[in-house]
Amino acid sequence: MALKPREAARGASFVDRNAFLRFTAALFEARPTPSGLGRRIASGVLAPLLYQPTDSEPEEYNKWYYNTNVWKKTTWMGIDCWKSVSDLWNYQEILFDLKPSLVVEFGTNQGGSALFFASVMRQIGETFKVLSVDINHKALDPAARRDPDIVFVESRSTIPAIAEHIRRLRSEFPGKVFAILDSDHSRDHVLAEMKLLRPLLSAGDYLLVEDSMLNGHPNLPGWGPGPYEAIEAYEHEFPTDYTHDVARENKFGWTFAPNGFLIRN
Repeated sequence: MALKPREAARGASFVDRNAFLRFTAALFEARPTPSGLGRRIASGVLAPLLYQPTDSEPEEYNKWYYNTNVWKKTTWMGIDCWKSVSDLWNYQEILFDLKPSLVVEFGTNQGGSALFFASVMRQIGETFKVLSVDINHKALDPAARRDPDIVFVESRSTIPAIAEHIRRLRSEFPGKVFAILDSDHSRDHVLAEMKLLRPLLSAGDYLLVEDSMLNGHPNLPGWGPGPYEAIEAYEHEFPTDYTHDVARENKFGWTFAPNGFLIRN
């Protein structure tokens, strides 16, 4: 059986670009099977087994996702939610597994992510509260502000009054805590937030440090020390506080929170 060579033209399928898969597909197509079945079998079954990543795809997609600002065009229920959608999917899986009674968010922005967390928690069906803190709420969408399960606090996130507010909510809503840091992305600020939460989080609680992809991890090299460096500094000082949830972090191949999926020990 003679096979015509095909060039790996832009837009060609993975089967067309792989000689072995083309040959296998041709063998299947030569059999009395429905038209196209061989190509579907080769593509759906064999291609994933033969796929060889170059290790650059996730990093390049991360850069594309950030630098095209598509994350700024993401909404939840009509409200801006400046997140990676694969991270958001990960978060709802974490919330379902953890079933926290309290979600703590540092960095409100328009309120889309707080509303996302509240929406997921309502579907889970447990009693809960979302606390969302930002230094100002000028950008906060009124629709998010009206949600009865979210407490919005306009304040710096690193002051003792916020720690006390979290303590009160922990007492009122006992159980696990899911905390996420997405406010000021400088190293010192994120480090201060992590230290504020240190006595407030218990074994099994979850901490997400977002935007650790800044400062060349892999986005915006030259940004200066940011969340990634804050995690490193915290773990240098408190090396046994957290276990990295590596499987969750790597699930989709890339994240805006590298090194930032943390489970409290």
